[in-house]
Amino acid sequence: MGEVTIAVLLVFAIIYFVPFLVYGPLSAAGWIMQPEGSPASFLLGVLVSKIGTAVAFVLIFYFAREVLGDRWLLYGFLWWLMFVIGEVGQAIGPNYSWREALAGMISETIYCPLAAWAMWGLLIKG
Repeated sequence: MGEVTIAVLLVFAIIYFVPFLVYGPLSAAGWIMQPEGSPASFLLGVLVSKIGTAVAFVLIFYFAREVLGDRWLLYGFLWWLMFVIGEVGQAIGPNYSWREALAGMISETIYCPLAAWAMWGLLIKG
């Protein structure tokens, strides 16, 4: 169970910090707006959400590892697809721009396969 905990922490770190590398420069350049309200509240909300995502990401793979095996890229792609569809849905609704959705898609294009590969390396390849 130790490798699962380490995998959750590693996946969390990847999916939490990669978006900073995308959103930060875009926000600084004025291409996307900073979230309204308290930055601390926003970051805390994202933190909690990403913890839940990391736990689900790792546990689903862990319990399906006999079926998924070395197909970490397919697994990452399926999560990427879900997130990208979610970005489109948010952009269609209010209070979320297509620029923010594109930034999210860029982030997800980086962190989904990276997180899947890192997790696979810990849990399968070991």
